[in-house]
Amino acid sequence: MTPLGILLISGGHERAHYALVLATGAAALGRPVTLFATHAGLGLLLGAQPLLRDPREATLAASGVAGIATLLPAAQELGVALMACEAGLAAEGLRDAALLPGVEVAGVVTFLSRTGAGQILTL
Repeated sequence: MTPLGILLISGGHERAHYALVLATGAAALGRPVTLFATHAGLGLLLGAQPLLRDPREATLAASGVAGIATLLPAAQELGVALMACEAGLAAEGLRDAALLPGVEVAGVVTFLSRTGAGQILTL
């Protein structure tokens, strides 16, 4: 199947949430997926999980919609590759920040290599 690359550059909950919706949906269909977060988007991959404190998480849960707390482990179980941009970490002063287990620190060349001739979505 055609690989899917998701480039997350936004730090907002809505875009991070939908990046995970797309990643898990594509992975459930058998597509290889790489989620590459950079700059403000790196918040999704931080060990401290700042996006889980966003009020939208409670709103989604109350609505019966899977939030980041549900989708992130699902993405990992489905084999979604989670990558933190090395340059983005440096630019945001997060070079020494704790990342979630399994997150690979890499550059854009690695992301593009993994995506190959597949699709890239930017959020």
